Amino acid sequence: MHDTVSDDIAPQLEQLRAEVDVSLDRYTQFNSDCPDKLRSAIRYSLLAPGKRLRPCLVLLASEACGQQYSPALPAACAVEMVHAYSLIHDDLPAMDDDDTRRGQPTCHKKFDEATAILAGDALLALAFQVVAQEVPSPPISVRCLQELALTAGACSLVGGQVADLAAEFGDLDAEELVAIHRRKTGAMFRVSLRLGGIIADASAEHIDALDAYGERLGLAFQITDDLLDVDGDEAAVGKRVGKDADQGKLTYPGLLGVVESRNRATTLIEEACDVISNLGKSAIPLTQLARFVLARNQ
Repeated sequence: MHDTVSDDIAPQLEQLRAEVDVSLDRYTQFNSDCPDKLRSAIRYSLLAPGKRLRPCLVLLASEACGQQYSPALPAACAVEMVHAYSLIHDDLPAMDDDDTRRGQPTCHKKFDEATAILAGDALLALAFQVVAQEVPSPPISVRCLQELALTAGACSLVGGQVADLAAEFGDLDAEELVAIHRRKTGAMFRVSLRLGGIIADASAEHIDALDAYGERLGLAFQITDDLLDVDGDEAAVGKRVGKDADQGKLTYPGLLGVVESRNRATTLIEEACDVISNLGKSAIPLTQLARFVLARNQ
């Protein structure tokens, strides 16, 4: 069950999700040059029911730095596009080979592998297009584009996936597992928070605090994700559970045990909340969201 503090964030998250979904729908109204099948595959994956956690982090980070969240909506949508692209590709038979995502067939199962690959490619390109066109200040837009490119690239998101695939059945220790997930999962959390701070024209000190918060939140999220694969309800999680153990994949519970994994996630969340305490009351929603992530069941 969610605690009282984390429950307080739920209505705000619902409002932010709704606004993100409206914008995502608008950004994927392609003209007639986009083939119908490709359009359908893009919208199927991007608009599928989801937590929209990463775009919400963009918006909450912007508010935490004293800005209204609406100017950060394009960046929030771009982050969700990059995330959706990565999920489409991660689910492919050549990668993690998943049949369900967000409670529905994965993109390659609903359409076909070639269409799924191309839908992911198009979403990655669309993310950069949206930031370039919709963030009005050129200097801020360029900063956002650079941050997003670094995060999506060989040393972060893509590199993390390569390392994750190479680690299957491998003999890694906890430090090496953290290094994988710092790139594969944590990088998207960190860039979400950094983009929110950049669009709010926050100080370097505040952006660094958001970055540190995001690093810890991302690792805690991955640990809870691994724990859900052990004992989560498949209908609530929205994807097949128990798959990691079946495939011999290295996870935090498999390496550290369930109890130690839960303890580590709790410590990371407490550290995340502590590093943004200097932002004052404006950071309360981020604190609530961190506790929400720790208590999540999906």
